[in-house]
Amino acid sequence: MTFQDPFLNGGGDDNDNDNDNDFDPSNPPPFKIAEIRASIPKHCWVKNPWRSLSFVLRDLLLVFTLAAFALLFNSWFFWPLYWIAQGTMFWAIFVLGHDCGHGSFSDSVLLNNVVGHFLHSSILVPYHGWRISHRTHHQNHGNVEKDESWVPLPEKVYKTLDLQTRIMRFTVPIPLFAYPFYLWWRSPGKEGSHFNPYSDLFAPNERTAVLTSTTCWTMMLLLLIKSCFTFGPLQVLKVYGVPYIIFVMWLDFVTYLHHHGHEQKLPWYRSKEWSYLRGGLTTVDRDYGIFNNIHHDIGTHVIHHLFPQIPHYHLVEATKAAKPVLGKYYREPKKSGAFPFHLFDNLVRSITEDHYVSDYGDIVYYQTDPAMYKLSKKKVSLF
Repeated sequence: MTFQDPFLNGGGDDNDNDNDNDFDPSNPPPFKIAEIRASIPKHCWVKNPWRSLSFVLRDLLLVFTLAAFALLFNSWFFWPLYWIAQGTMFWAIFVLGHDCGHGSFSDSVLLNNVVGHFLHSSILVPYHGWRISHRTHHQNHGNVEKDESWVPLPEKVYKTLDLQTRIMRFTVPIPLFAYPFYLWWRSPGKEGSHFNPYSDLFAPNERTAVLTSTTCWTMMLLLLIKSCFTFGPLQVLKVYGVPYIIFVMWLDFVTYLHHHGHEQKLPWYRSKEWSYLRGGLTTVDRDYGIFNNIHHDIGTHVIHHLFPQIPHYHLVEATKAAKPVLGKYYREPKKSGAFPFHLFDNLVRSITEDHYVSDYGDIVYYQTDPAMYKLSKKKVSLF
């Protein structure tokens, strides 16, 4: 049973409107995941640990170079430039740790875990805690009932939220600061913490791994506190704190747009209508301009979701090879200029319009609460 959204038929490129109106993205695709897999060149599956480590070295050199220049110039003209650049590099480091979590960094579990802990702990992310919940996201992408990341709220859950919570969740730019809160408390309607080994996020045999990550996270936090006493809290805020906030904004911005904000609303599934392939085909590729290479082509998200074991440096080639099989189920990203300013419109429109999905039906689309929409638009215009 399908519930159509009033915004479903809006948007799209003018040249493709007629064809797009004949295409229903919720229909089961006429191909199988094995056909997509077969279209991707064999070398795209090969993980080269030395190549992966070279990206780690590159990013770390940039991080320390930026910090050195910031401390050298120590100018309020330079600090804002540093914050943006360093926050972007923190995000790039997260993406490499993310590859470790997927096992696409190398074939060595030990190397993946060591590098993943080092990278993620340095930016206050509990490596195993996040890795496991992110695995749940990939295994259930597009599933209203089981997905983990930016999952839509059923209407009955949405209606239990007080006005303050709705404002926090559906008013730009507040959702761009959500990630640390998600790590501690997850999303409305879900319970558990990424730091607690006994959280229902984790199986009993995963508790030791989660405890290890929480310990590493705590050590990083203690190092930052020690630095505050040694160098002063203002200096730590300037060198680390503000870039960390920029990193969080990057993370929420990118991860949200990979699953929301397409010009034409995309389906979410329940029950027997959901499959791994259909869920993966609701993800969206994005072009981030000059940032594509900096953050390791994370914008090539469809193939990454279907085959997370492919290293990031092969995703562009793998996507190009798979597009003839995917056909209209692949949505070509709008080309960006140097900076992806065009994506802010997608972000604002989706956050202010996409509030909940129906409690009923196995194929559903986001629906809009008119009262919340008006309030959000008013607050966005003030911002």
